[in-house]
Amino acid sequence: MKTKLFTAIGLSGLLLISGCGGDNNAGEQGIGINEKLNPNNEMEQPANEELNEQLGYVRFSRDEVNNTQEDHAMTMDRTEVAQMITRTILRNEGFEEVATLVTDQEVLIAYERNGELDTENAADIASKTAMSVVPRYYNIHVSDNASLMEDIQSLHNSRTDNRNYDNTIDQIIKQMNQPAE
Repeated sequence: MKTKLFTAIGLSGLLLISGCGGDNNAGEQGIGINEKLNPNNEMEQPANEELNEQLGYVRFSRDEVNNTQEDHAMTMDRTEVAQMITRTILRNEGFEEVATLVTDQEVLIAYERNGELDTENAADIASKTAMSVVPRYYNIHVSDNASLMEDIQSLHNSRTDNRNYDNTIDQIIKQMNQPAE
């Protein structure tokens, strides 16, 4: 009986000693993992073909964000956003051609329908597509007046730091808001 008791105590002690030794090693491994996951570490950028397969992840504390001296203003490639909106709209059977302009405050979409889609559904698809891509504060204007595609295209080289195009945009928006003839 005493032999079994000493054996059980001995095995418990051995497990306790080896368990404590493993905790130190696990702690060191945890530090290594934290260093690998630290978003401040320089990581090799994936090749372009791998970007679609990558997940986006960052983790910061409030102190890390407040203590950085860099200005991290949010930017977006408006041409890429316009392409995304246009391509998504054209995946619907009722559209033949779509022109999209994205400014710093507005999204203008003019399109040509092929007759399979009624006016209200086409406008709904176009506006909801834009809403799903741009921030909520954007004003979205859509029209099935195909002649407006040329007007929208005329602004494609304009820049937001030169506000000379504001009158043209206002005129296009007025035309977009007019009832169909």
